[in-house]
This record gives sequence, C-alpha cells and structure tokens, in this order.
Amino acid sequence: MKEFSILVAIAQNMAIGKDNRLIWHIPEDLKRFKALTTGHTVVMGRKTYESLPFRPLPKRRNLVITRDKSLQLPGCVMAHSIEDAIGKMDSDRENFIIGGAEIFRDFMPLAQKLYITWVHKDFEADTFYPEINPDEWTETERQDVGAMDTLGFNYSYVTYKRK
Repeated sequence: MKEFSILVAIAQNMAIGKDNRLIWHIPEDLKRFKALTTGHTVVMGRKTYESLPFRPLPKRRNLVITRDKSLQLPGCVMAHSIEDAIGKMDSDRENFIIGGAEIFRDFMPLAQKLYITWVHKDFEADTFYPEINPDEWTETERQDVGAMDTLGFNYSYVTYKRK
C-alpha cells in the first residue's frame, strides 16, 4: 500500500490561504517542510504548483494533479485524478500531499498521517482546510513553538495518525 501524508499549516479559524498564496511567513516551518519533503514525492494541484516560488520544487519529485489533460509542466509528473495520482506515487517511501484545499479535501479520507503546523491566530482567508474529525485521528507528536515576539503569534507542530 502506498503511504501518503498531508502536510499543511492551518490557522485557528482553519484558514490556509488567500489569493492563491500563504497568509503568513514562518521561516522555521518552511525549513521543516523542506526537511520532511526532500527526496520524496510532493503531490499538489495545479494552482498550488503555480503559487510556488520555485517550480518545480528542487530535490523532490513533483506530482501535479490537473483536469487539463494537455498540460505538461517541465520537471513534473502529471496526474488527472486522485486515483491517477495514487497510481503514480512512490511505493517505497512516504508521499506528501501539499495542497491546495480541493486536493486536501479529496485526500483527507485516504491519508494515513497528518503533519499540521497549527498557527495560533485567526487570519483573513479565502481558502480553508476541511474539518479534522478527532474520532478518526490520534495525536502522536507535538512541539509548541513560542514565536509571539518575532511573528506576532505562536504555533505548534502536531503529527496525527489515523486511528
């Protein structure tokens, strides 16, 4: 069975983005993202791909899901459905679902693990993460980060495994 996990930063009000961009800049979280995903497959929708500062993400296999069957993105593996994407994932290592909202929603019932950076503040947004049902997930790791003085908010790295 292919192993895939969702990797996302979520505000208190479940916000994850606005205008196809991240709504905060947390340098340590970006370093964590890079450390977790380097050498792995990252799975994303086309809009998320277009929002990346560097395309494709270096030292990772970029798997982009799009409905446009004619679209080819240099350095990327293309998929045209969730099933197609799962078929193209690595079977010998963890794959990371990195967005956006529609992709998260589609993979949420199938993911085995969630790596969530909980941002302890509400943000104005137009994109939100779906509800996480506590009956389906067990918290396995937590690291609280106090960054109020530099960022204006604190955050926590929390890992969940499906029950």
